[in-house]
Amino acid sequence: MSALLSGVPADAVPADAAPIDVVSADVAPTGVAPAGAAPGLVRIEAASIAFGKGRSRSLALQPTSLTLAPGSFTSIIGPSGCGKTTLMNAVAGFVPVDSGTISVDGRAVRGPDPEVGVVFQQYALFPWLSARRNVEFALKRFGLAPARRAAQALAFLDEVGLAGRADKYPGELSGGMKQRVAIARTLAGQPKVLLMDEPFGALDAQTRMAMHELLLGLWSRHRMTVLFITHDVDEALVLSDRVHVMSGSPGAIVHTIEVDSPRPRSVERIDGLFVERRNLMIQLLRHPGPQNC
Repeated sequence: MSALLSGVPADAVPADAAPIDVVSADVAPTGVAPAGAAPGLVRIEAASIAFGKGRSRSLALQPTSLTLAPGSFTSIIGPSGCGKTTLMNAVAGFVPVDSGTISVDGRAVRGPDPEVGVVFQQYALFPWLSARRNVEFALKRFGLAPARRAAQALAFLDEVGLAGRADKYPGELSGGMKQRVAIARTLAGQPKVLLMDEPFGALDAQTRMAMHELLLGLWSRHRMTVLFITHDVDEALVLSDRVHVMSGSPGAIVHTIEVDSPRPRSVERIDGLFVERRNLMIQLLRHPGPQNC
């Protein structure tokens, strides 16, 4: 299935990307998730990725094994070029793995899947379509009547706080509003897994905090599995159940932090444990070389 059928413009898919982490749960030997299992299980087992051929071939991701439990919120943080996005793109099916496997609900990832939604930093909206029609695009695969499709698009825009902006075009919207439209369009596809590649990296601090609250509210209601790529230590600690810290290229997971602090969290209300975790992550990121693996 093409990226377009997943509700994302084809030219918005990054050129490089890599596999992501999976869940700790049993998968039936037939390759199908066990009956009654919660959807959104992601498993990455010894997955590695390399780019180029011959002497120009370079390893982008060292063999990595991770688990994303259904309904969990996991962040990946690491230095630029460490393979975070490559890992995410492999889970999205945009980039194949060279070795190992990645699966979603027991199905091997072999390409883009409508049950795996992706939100990019660049918004990836169709500039010639209004906000409502951008969201409607993701609903076309369900075969809905036009009136019902429009009503559902409006409902998703309302959920992200854009009820009065449905007829605006991307060029008429702020950065935060564009990202809200992108999130609404992705949610309209009813994904079981949501992949987010630094979606708030271009936003100012105040808008970013508002987007954190929005995202956590959506996650709480829809309970999809989230994999969130970020450079921001505080963002990772505020949003996530678990944070994986990656080394420099070739990327590898060098440390995992379980974030069990009660929700809601905020950088405005930090405690000693938050500071301790933040300092540890900063220390790891200051020495990102593969020697930390």
